[in-house]
Amino acid sequence: MKKYLQFLFAVIVITGTQACSGFIFRIDIPQGNYLEEKDVEKLRIGMTKEQVIYVLGRPVVRDSFDHDTWYYVYSMKRGMTDNHFSKEMTISFVDDKIVSVEGDMELSEDFNTPLE
Repeated sequence: MKKYLQFLFAVIVITGTQACSGFIFRIDIPQGNYLEEKDVEKLRIGMTKEQVIYVLGRPVVRDSFDHDTWYYVYSMKRGMTDNHFSKEMTISFVDDKIVSVEGDMELSEDFNTPLE
């Protein structure tokens, strides 16, 4: 009988600690460059690197071997849910001017119209 009570007590303790594990608060963890649609829509072909930094900020990742490719990466890890997402955007330059933009963000219809 004593072993039965010890086993029952162990089961109750383990079940109780497992039930309480869902009450732990976990914070959201954002990492990288958060880019808003309104800022990405300001991009135009032929913009200089300085203009891109003014509009979007400095990129998170610059290619060590190709200084004319910038990577804007953003990821959000939700703490309380399993709803994680990430967005990426790659900007390529030639002669310090934008030639292409690829990624998850939508470009404006005026992207191919230079500023000047």
